[in-house]
Amino acid sequence: MTGFARSDGHEEGVSWVWEVKSVNSKSLDLRFRLPPGLESLELPLRAGIAQRLKRGAVSVTLSLLKIGGGGGLRVNRDALAQVAALAQELVAEGKAAPARADGLLALRGVLESGEESEDEGRRERRQAALLRGFEAALHALSAMRAAEGERLIPALEARLAEIARLVATAEDSAAAQPQALKARLAEMLAQLLDASPALAPDRLAQEVALLVAKGDIREELDRLSAHIVAAQELLAEGGPIGRRFDFLCQEFNREANTLCSKSADLSLTRVGLALKAAIEQLREQVQNLE
Repeated sequence: MTGFARSDGHEEGVSWVWEVKSVNSKSLDLRFRLPPGLESLELPLRAGIAQRLKRGAVSVTLSLLKIGGGGGLRVNRDALAQVAALAQELVAEGKAAPARADGLLALRGVLESGEESEDEGRRERRQAALLRGFEAALHALSAMRAAEGERLIPALEARLAEIARLVATAEDSAAAQPQALKARLAEMLAQLLDASPALAPDRLAQEVALLVAKGDIREELDRLSAHIVAAQELLAEGGPIGRRFDFLCQEFNREANTLCSKSADLSLTRVGLALKAAIEQLREQVQNLE
């Protein structure tokens, strides 16, 4: 989900530079830095990003530079005439001193900048050009992120192959589980039989059944195998699969934790820990997916 793109252009007396950056994030987090007066662009910018991207912390920056001084200043002669007339009335009534030119020009509305006096059509054409420039930058960012995702596929496939190998090793190690479980049961039974007061026969049978159930890892191995198939299908599907793959990694980790907790054999525990490490490596790579 990491990427950077830049586009520039000029229109209606203004040149600009768009910079769009993205880094990893579980959801779509957008931040904008726009020049004063262009806040209205944020809504279409958000809509454009949401159409293309599903995850990532995206920062958008727009820099503007006025060409030719931005149109300079002009006097609003209608406003100046009204203010001057009011000033003369006050002077005639003895309520004010004669007005000076610098004082009149300092009044709000008398001096206007080129931006204030430009027509609405010009502003609309400029904003449309700015949005086209942003679309070009967003397109380049999307292409960069897609290329990163393509490069990640071999790494993800390698992690899944490692997980599949460890699951197969766990299945082989599970063959030794009954003997280890038998020894563990014998120890537990000795403790239960020596308990004071003695357990009733039906309660003893329940405890034994519970210990046997806790030692059965077949269900966890089957689920891990199913998760591997689901992950391979997601990679084959393509597109924005990051969130679903995140959830699948959580399920991988849940089964690996349960396998370790049920293990009664040291070699199986070691395989379970290696499996957790491989799943964590997979999860770290999945964070880079759209």
